[in-house]
Amino acid sequence: MSTTVWLIPAFPLVGALLNIFLGGIIGRRAHWVAVPALGGSFLASCVLFSRVASGETLTTTLFSWIVAGDFETSVAAYVDPLTAVMLLVVTGVGALIHLYSVGYMHDDPGYARYFAYLNLFVFSMTMLVLAGNFLLLYVFWEAVGLCSYLLIGFWYTRPAAAQAGKKAFIVNRVGDFGFGLGIIWLWSAVGTLDYADVFKAAAELHPGTATGIALLLFMGACGKSAQLPLHTWLPDAMEGPTPVSALIHAATMVTAGVYMVARSRVLFERSPVALEVVAWVGVATALFAATIGLVQTDIKRVLAYSTVSQLGYMFAAVGLGAYAAGIFHLVTHAFFKALLFLGAGSVIHGLGGEQDLRKMGGLSSRMVTTTITTTLGALGLAGLPGLAGFFSKDEILAAAFVTGHRGMWALLLLGAFLTSFYSSRMLFLAFYSGPRMSKEAAHHVHESPGVMTLPLFVLAMLTVVAGVAFGIPSEHGTRFARFLAPVFPVHEGGHGGFAALMVLVMAVLVFAAGVGLAWFMYMASPVRADAIGRPKTAVHALLLNAYYVDALYEGAIVRPLLALSEFLAHVFDLRLIDGFVNALGRSVVACAAGIRRLQTGYTVNYALTMLAGAVAIVAFLLSR
Repeated sequence: MSTTVWLIPAFPLVGALLNIFLGGIIGRRAHWVAVPALGGSFLASCVLFSRVASGETLTTTLFSWIVAGDFETSVAAYVDPLTAVMLLVVTGVGALIHLYSVGYMHDDPGYARYFAYLNLFVFSMTMLVLAGNFLLLYVFWEAVGLCSYLLIGFWYTRPAAAQAGKKAFIVNRVGDFGFGLGIIWLWSAVGTLDYADVFKAAAELHPGTATGIALLLFMGACGKSAQLPLHTWLPDAMEGPTPVSALIHAATMVTAGVYMVARSRVLFERSPVALEVVAWVGVATALFAATIGLVQTDIKRVLAYSTVSQLGYMFAAVGLGAYAAGIFHLVTHAFFKALLFLGAGSVIHGLGGEQDLRKMGGLSSRMVTTTITTTLGALGLAGLPGLAGFFSKDEILAAAFVTGHRGMWALLLLGAFLTSFYSSRMLFLAFYSGPRMSKEAAHHVHESPGVMTLPLFVLAMLTVVAGVAFGIPSEHGTRFARFLAPVFPVHEGGHGGFAALMVLVMAVLVFAAGVGLAWFMYMASPVRADAIGRPKTAVHALLLNAYYVDALYEGAIVRPLLALSEFLAHVFDLRLIDGFVNALGRSVVACAAGIRRLQTGYTVNYALTMLAGAVAIVAFLLSR
């Protein structure tokens, strides 16, 4: 089993190295290295999953890494049901997105570099999931951030893409600073960073210490998973290739924060305050991002804000102690959101690069496969009863209600209504309303090739069956929760009675209300393209500009820091620091010039000086 564990990251690592060092030779055949590498990693993950499902767990060490005094850490893997589930998501969805990329990126001049970055990202993500201690987790936490920077800025000749890559990297560093401090504090408090030892020692932590550590760790999660107030990088990250958005910003990297909090639940449970903060930040983010998604006109930005919102649901779940529900929503979200991003990519591909919803419409008859699969993804996101998103979101709503957090439940229910609305709005504007593109653009609309539509079919099937197969609630929890029972204890008896029925009915009603309102606004009568996205009220303008948070950060943080940096560079550094050093140098030169006058080069002067010195010494001795 230990060999299988290390094969999972080894396959994509080898693929990345081959395309990095031999990319010039491999060229357009780079996918023959990258896609099989992910296929091998996925098969190894399936083997590992089957072993874990039979009851095996494992902690295996590859080699000793750092030994310094009392501190010792290794490159070690920690394998349990949570690890197995995450590995299947990362490698399975990753393999489909690699396959899709063969069609989407086929004409790109950086083809081999793209697949090298993609393989490197999957290697880093699998190592993050497998990490058996917090230091290894931190290393690959930073590695996925680096890969995200490389992939967002893949088209680095575009100023917007280069700027988005820098923004993602810098904003993540803010959260990672707190994450690093939390790990340092954790080691100083318990003397180890190995998961097993930390979780055993957590019961002895002072609640105040546990709160401080947990909140610092959560600060890192807010950056990586785009939670308030560190959410601003993710919408801009849509400047990267669409398959990158599907892999990194829907299915894998952005869920790392949720995984970390769930993995560290023993630490967070030691601090009820920290868990409450996690839950409320999740709720606030879910509602905040959903309101912005209502009015966006770029199809990828609608999905970006949707991702931020759904990540808020996951954090709300883990903050409420419904860890299995949060991870189940993570899994189902990976399916339907990756499907939506790939569907959006298929639309963009079919329209020759167009992303504006105002220039779409009428695609249902011309892109049938994309329409059907994307519709299933959008309905899964919206919460159509029977699809995966309905079951996972209902679990979170039920957890908020039965734990007595009725305010959270009401806000999350409102968020579900908004989700249903903007999902339906996107579908209607892109596929089912009348065409709004130019005649020339309409003439060139075409369905994507099979290498792109096959992943859409697979993800659509997963969206349809995952909820029914693993998410049907019972008195003993869902099938998914029972599988994760060795990691997260199942809360039995929470799915029956009038309260559960009421929560279920309300979820169905808000879904229907959201779809109905979107139909009334965008399908009941034709909508002019110039009327979409035009601010009609102050609230509409506020949402279109994402509450002006970017402008606020620009004015309150970026510009003052830039002005301070310019002052330090041009005034403090050049005039004060350099001025002092230069003045010191000039004084040495002046002193040397004065002393140089004594060096006349005449022997008689030197002899006279020696005589005067001798006389002075004799006079001094006689005076004594």
